[in-house]
Amino acid sequence: MSKKGNVLFITIDQMAAEAMSGPLAEHVQTPNFARLAASGTSFANHFTVTVPCGPARASLLTGLYAMNHRAIRNGTPLARHHATIATEARKAGYEPLLFGYSDISPDPTGMDPEDPDLKSYEGVAPGFRELVEMRLDDGLEWPAYLRNKGYAFEMDGVKVPDLYRPRGPGNEIRPASPALYRAEDSDTAYLTDRTLQALDIRRHRPWFAHVTYIRPHPPLVAPAPYNDLVDPAGLPLPDLARPDHPFMDAWFSSPAATGLYWGFDGNCAAMTDTRINELRALYLGLVAEVDHHVGRILDWLDATGQSDRTLVVLTADHGDMLGQKRMWGKESVFDAAYHVPLLLRDPHAAPGQVVRAMTESVDIAPTILDWIGRSAPQAMDGRSLLPFTRGMTPEGWRDAVFLEADFGSATSPTRFQSALHLDAHQTGVSILREARWKYVHFGGRLPPMLFDLADDPQEARNLASDPGFAAEVSRLARRLIDRMSERRDRRLTHFNLDG
Repeated sequence: MSKKGNVLFITIDQMAAEAMSGPLAEHVQTPNFARLAASGTSFANHFTVTVPCGPARASLLTGLYAMNHRAIRNGTPLARHHATIATEARKAGYEPLLFGYSDISPDPTGMDPEDPDLKSYEGVAPGFRELVEMRLDDGLEWPAYLRNKGYAFEMDGVKVPDLYRPRGPGNEIRPASPALYRAEDSDTAYLTDRTLQALDIRRHRPWFAHVTYIRPHPPLVAPAPYNDLVDPAGLPLPDLARPDHPFMDAWFSSPAATGLYWGFDGNCAAMTDTRINELRALYLGLVAEVDHHVGRILDWLDATGQSDRTLVVLTADHGDMLGQKRMWGKESVFDAAYHVPLLLRDPHAAPGQVVRAMTESVDIAPTILDWIGRSAPQAMDGRSLLPFTRGMTPEGWRDAVFLEADFGSATSPTRFQSALHLDAHQTGVSILREARWKYVHFGGRLPPMLFDLADDPQEARNLASDPGFAAEVSRLARRLIDRMSERRDRRLTHFNLDG
């Protein structure tokens, strides 16, 4: 580019693709997401390469698969030698600004054990300047704002603090009751207000903003009118069929997703159909709230004449099961947790395009670096998506996505470890997903899963043990090993010191 442009990189936490462009999207109005799609490029088959939040954001910001950055769980440090999109953007003269959180745990090497940065997994990714602190578990800035506005609540440190307790009439408390705070004071509104204040003073010079919305991440509670914006009775129930596999038994072996809403005991299997759709409606209300505030930022770009020089990237760190198979959250191997939206508005590209090629979250960092005139470091596993926005398919583009997760803990056994009798080094999962076939490989000598997505898009029938599909299992396992072998850490492999 002859002149530096701006970067607006928006990440929405726990935003499932189906809430923006799938079956659930029909039940909620999101005019600003639609506006961004109409003026940019939509990527219909975009996947985060790992879950949950910390690992997903590590991949998003480093352009690395989890097997390479190894920040594989919330709280697992990201080694300091890894480049991030922010450290690379600084080499192009940008000061990357963080509005929200990045969930990157710092490398403890050389740090004192008492350093407060080692007391929280919600750290700041290297290279960013944190302008607005909006951490979910350890955040104090927004609660302090609410206190100053006169709201009364306790900060007791339990799984779902009193701040997120719905306030119903009388003694009635249900998830869809309105939140303590008004819509104009919500975390989503506050983050947007602060972002616009900070960017407006910088409008006359190139800027790089990473804006990270917490919602619709649980606890599921919303201010009026978003708490009852969507009628639960009008929603379709999710598909509840589950494949037969030890992983499923382990998932339901003890309480899960206990932070889903205030007062939830974690018994997902016993959740009624009525409660499932009540929560799905509440989730969609939170999606609509985020859409409204994203629209405020887009309006500001238009009003200040910056839309034609700003790359806008809107995506999610990961998705949510949203009651499918009676599962909630992202501790999963199923598409609902990995399939996420991606909207890319390149002002130099034709609007309204839809790309159906398979893309991964590791492609975001190389794309933004391409926009600002920097080549992606050799180690990055992704590739720039800008050619797609300009009507070209890059040569040799992938026809399958590579996904990972780790369901263990370095400190105390998880329900997966306990139920499956695994240690913390046996809990990794690697997935190869093509357009039709999906292969799931578990550590700890557990049997694999195989799904024919053309015949079974809900991933309800595990075909891996059927002798009739043995050849498909073998083919996909080989492809998975090939991908892992080809993409092992490349940071120094292009050097050869032979004198």
